Amino acid sequence: MKHLLATEGLAYDDALAILDTAEEMAAVSSREVKKLPTLRGRTVVNLFYEDSTRTRVSFEAAAKRLSADVVNFSAKGSSVSKGESLKDTVQTLDAMGADAIVIRHSASGSAAQLAASDWSEAAVVNAGDGAHEHPTQALLDALTLRRGWYSGHSATGSPRGTDLAGMKVLIVGDIVHSRVARSNVWLLRTLGAEVHFAAPATLLPYGVVSWPVIVHYSLDEALEAAPDAVMMLRVQAERMGGVFFPTAAEYTRRWGLTDERLARTQAMILHPGPMNRGVEISAAAADSPQAKILDQVAHGVAVRMAVLHLLLTGEH
Repeated sequence: MKHLLATEGLAYDDALAILDTAEEMAAVSSREVKKLPTLRGRTVVNLFYEDSTRTRVSFEAAAKRLSADVVNFSAKGSSVSKGESLKDTVQTLDAMGADAIVIRHSASGSAAQLAASDWSEAAVVNAGDGAHEHPTQALLDALTLRRGWYSGHSATGSPRGTDLAGMKVLIVGDIVHSRVARSNVWLLRTLGAEVHFAAPATLLPYGVVSWPVIVHYSLDEALEAAPDAVMMLRVQAERMGGVFFPTAAEYTRRWGLTDERLARTQAMILHPGPMNRGVEISAAAADSPQAKILDQVAHGVAVRMAVLHLLLTGEH
C-alpha cells in the first residue's frame, strides 16, 4: 500500500493487516510509555481544510506515539484563506520534507487527486473527502466491532486474523451525507458482515438499491432483524441545502435510538461523533453498557498508528 484513499477496493488482506497491526498498537497504547521509535525522523503533515477535533487529534497522537514529527496545518488563518491552491500548498509542504500527508477536504476526490498528482512523493491518507469516504473511521469501527463480536463469540482471547463473517450491522440516519456510512459499507462487506441501512427515503443516496446493503424504511422494523451492532449517524445539517424531514422531534420519534428502542435491542451501539444527544441517540443509549463510543475513540489512535506505520515502513 502506497496510500490509503478509500475502503472501496481495499483488499481483504490489507484490511486485516491494518486491523491486526492496530491490535499491536493498542497494546503499546496501554503501556506506561506509549511510544515506539518506528517513524523517528519522519514528518507527518495533518492538512485539514475542514474543522475536526477527534480525527485531527487522533492522527496527531498516532504520529507522535510512533516518534514522528507532526505539522498541523489548518486552512483557516493560512495562505489558503488568501486564495492559495491545494497544489501550491502541497508543493510547499513537500519542499519542507513531508513523508505523509493526512488530508481532510470538503471536495470529494481531493485525496485521490493529491495521490495521483506529481505534487508530492508523500504517502496520502484520506481523513475525509466531502461526502465520499473516511477510511480510517471505518477501520476503527471495524476494530471496535471485531473486538466486541469476538469477545461475545469466542473464548480463545485474541481476535487477530479474524474477520466479521456472520455479523449483522445496522447503520441508521443521515446516510446520504455520510462518508462514514459509505466507507463502512465497503469495508464491512469485504470483512464478511451483512450491512443494513435504516433511514427516511430523503436521507438515502441515489441508487442505493444497487449497493450491497439491505434497506429498511422503519427503524423499528430494522431492529426486529436483530442486528449485532447499531451505528447511529448524526444529521449533518451543515451539508443540507433543503428540508429533509419535518422537525427534529419528528426525526427522533421515527429514527432516534430512544430509551424505548434501547430496551428492545442487545446490540453494540456505535456513533462516529459528534453526537446530538436527544436527537439521533438518547443519553441513556449513549451512556449504556452496550455503547462502544469511547472504545471507538481509543481504537482510532491505534488504527491510525497502524496505517502510518504500514504506509511509511512498507511492512505488512
